[in-house]
Amino acid sequence: MTAGQAIADLRFEPPGPGSWALDAVHHPHPVTRYWAEMHPEPFRRGFSEFTAFYGMLLDTMLSEYVNGFAYHQQVPVSPEEVPARLQRAEQVFEQKVWREQLREWNEVCKPESIKTHRELQSVDPDALSDAELVEYLGRCRDRHMEMIYQHMRFTGAAMICVGDLLAHVGDWTGLPPDRLLGMLRGAAPVSGGGSPELERLIVTVRQDPSARDLLESDGDPGKVLDELRNLDSDAGRALGTYLDFAGYRLLDGFDICGRYALEMPDALLRAIRSSIAGRSVAASDVEVEEQIADVRRQVPDEHRAQFNELVDEARLMSAIRDERGVFSDVWASGIMRRAAMAGGRRLVERGTVHDPEHFIDAGFAEMCSLLLGEGGPSPDELAARYDERTSRSAKDAPPLLGPPPPPMPDLSTLPPAAGRVMRAAGIVLGAMFGSSEEAHTEDTLRGLAASAGVYEGPARRVHDKSDFNRIQQGDVLVTESTTEAFNILLPLLGAIVTDSGGLLSHAAIVSREYGIPGVVGTRDGTDRIPDGSIVRVDGDAGEVTIPT
Repeated sequence: MTAGQAIADLRFEPPGPGSWALDAVHHPHPVTRYWAEMHPEPFRRGFSEFTAFYGMLLDTMLSEYVNGFAYHQQVPVSPEEVPARLQRAEQVFEQKVWREQLREWNEVCKPESIKTHRELQSVDPDALSDAELVEYLGRCRDRHMEMIYQHMRFTGAAMICVGDLLAHVGDWTGLPPDRLLGMLRGAAPVSGGGSPELERLIVTVRQDPSARDLLESDGDPGKVLDELRNLDSDAGRALGTYLDFAGYRLLDGFDICGRYALEMPDALLRAIRSSIAGRSVAASDVEVEEQIADVRRQVPDEHRAQFNELVDEARLMSAIRDERGVFSDVWASGIMRRAAMAGGRRLVERGTVHDPEHFIDAGFAEMCSLLLGEGGPSPDELAARYDERTSRSAKDAPPLLGPPPPPMPDLSTLPPAAGRVMRAAGIVLGAMFGSSEEAHTEDTLRGLAASAGVYEGPARRVHDKSDFNRIQQGDVLVTESTTEAFNILLPLLGAIVTDSGGLLSHAAIVSREYGIPGVVGTRDGTDRIPDGSIVRVDGDAGEVTIPT
């Protein structure tokens, strides 16, 4: 049976009553059983806390998996809860409650997350007994769940101010969202791959000729990184600190089927080289201020004081958008993968798994049973699961299960504060998941203008983790979608093109922050752009010119 026939034979039944929408932006491919079992509960719990904190008339978002594909459903708040939500919405803007979350994030959650991640990754899973590895897997899984909950709990902090800015300034000026989002450039260094650890590495290597020579050597990338990290110098210590910080974060995606940075030493080494060479074209403070001033001039005089406040608050909160992923579940997922791969390697030696990667396709209880010799799926069954998961994409799944979703409530019927909150959230959600609907021509793909500029270079089609090492300096990344994890590899790219996602998708944000042209939401760029072909990416017009 061919892969196409197998997909055609799949049954897509709604996972529950109501309407379920496919999420091809965060999960462009089917997920593992581990993820499908683990993810829904902390996702729902964190989402429900976020909506309550901001007084939204939405109770939560449900996440379920059908044949491994992600489907979401919005759940409205119960009628008896509405008065409390309306009262809370009044407080949101009066008290700027997002600042409370920002303080909690910066002073408590982010430092604690970094500390715990480092403690977990300091354990060598290959040195553990089977029973100890099972216990360690449990700790990593529990941490992973907690970090998904944390990611979702801070969603409003990353959403409300940006949506409120787009709503008000769009009304006042009629300017499109892509023009307005340019005012946020430079406010989220992590989205452009920046960190104090990377900056320290750049400075120390530039000052150390022996470290520079070693970095540019032609040896095996993994060995080069090891030798550089073992240098008794500031540069060696800086690399060790950077790899402890970024090495176990996933390069793309959220599921443990992705790879963390240290599993891709070739791509990681080239990205570090590019960072040290200083190829970033991120906007200067002066450029951003000019953009803000240009928009301000188009705002009516009576709204300019509020405009200044809206811009300040949106820029203040921008960094938390991707930080809550990078320092939460993206890192935790990489640590969980590292532990699972250690289990896979030892089971390959025993002949109970064909390939360490196949172990990733066991559910959590199955992983434990296999390691303890208490049964579980056969090697052939795990191999079949792996083949089925990796042969499919979200393009093979229906975009909607169940009846059409109910119409959105008329926001004008709500009290002003509640309507304002709901509109801000709705704008951001639409800008995360929406794609272009403009028709393509024979040689031009039309998407959304995510990041300004024009670039021409070779297209590099990235389908999954096996393609990352093919990325060369100056390539145009062509992929279904990206996550905030991808920012480690940004120094290698000349431009980004995606199938899915809108102007507030991760690909759009990272391309803006890093200062490279980006066109997102092309729908079928990965199907129509030949790998290796020279393409022209126009991030101002939202167009990609392809060879015919």
